[in-house]
Amino acid sequence: MGEARIIDGKGFAATLRGRVGESVAALKAGHGLTPGLAVVLVGEDPASQVYVHSKGKQTQEAGMASFEHRLEATTSQEALLRLVGELNADPAVHGILVQLPLPAQIEPAAVLSAIDPAKDVDGFHVINAGRLATGQKALVPCTPLGCLLLLRDTLGDLGGLEAVVVGRSNIVGKPMAQLLLGESCTVTIAHSRTRDLPAVCRRADILVAAVGRPEMVRGDWIRPGATVIDVGINRVPGEGGKTRLVGDVAFAEARAVAGAITPVPGGVGPMTIACLLANTLTAACRSAGLPEPKLL
Repeated sequence: MGEARIIDGKGFAATLRGRVGESVAALKAGHGLTPGLAVVLVGEDPASQVYVHSKGKQTQEAGMASFEHRLEATTSQEALLRLVGELNADPAVHGILVQLPLPAQIEPAAVLSAIDPAKDVDGFHVINAGRLATGQKALVPCTPLGCLLLLRDTLGDLGGLEAVVVGRSNIVGKPMAQLLLGESCTVTIAHSRTRDLPAVCRRADILVAAVGRPEMVRGDWIRPGATVIDVGINRVPGEGGKTRLVGDVAFAEARAVAGAITPVPGGVGPMTIACLLANTLTAACRSAGLPEPKLL
């Protein structure tokens, strides 16, 4: 058996953004509707600033309206909730994203639950989580949605496959499991307290690693020929005092065993913003009672 096929998330994300752009152009021409995404950044977190800049750039490249709100780190929860209320009421805004992490004086749950579920393009609102869990139409968290699109593109029909999701966060692990259930996979959610985690992982036709621990999943944890989706983005010390990015999977070891694998960087990461744009387009179409575009 040769090395695993590399799943090119960067290339797939570029294609998806292109399709979103075409759909946006058709919406503008046919209905005079421009999807709008509002991103709110509180404070000066450097990683968040880079991410917000990238979101704004890609939103505009797709032909959408981009609304950026940058607030001081000292902003009160009340002031932030007031802004969210204004964005909820603004018909030009179809998607609202409040960038996490938030400063200590602001309770993230209070802010996320204040966002109109129809504009919750991050998919974190309890109503969207509930809709996803019960198989209804929902706005789905961007990273798990991106993982699912890559899996469908790599494997086609996922029905009947054994899937193991390592990680139980509300942002990735739980919604990922719900999406895989929706595709008729047999799903196990594993985590730090799972007994004999390597043995559980070895059952998987599809292994999704989302634990935030550098290279925790080793090559001998992987069933030969399995498809491995690595959600982790971890900075570790590199050569010459610099840092380098690694995933939650020991890539070189895993590549020798797996059938297909996402790299870090260039795998799941680029899919997250592409799916955010897709969610904003979906929200705009739903708000106007228009058919949702087929992006796959």
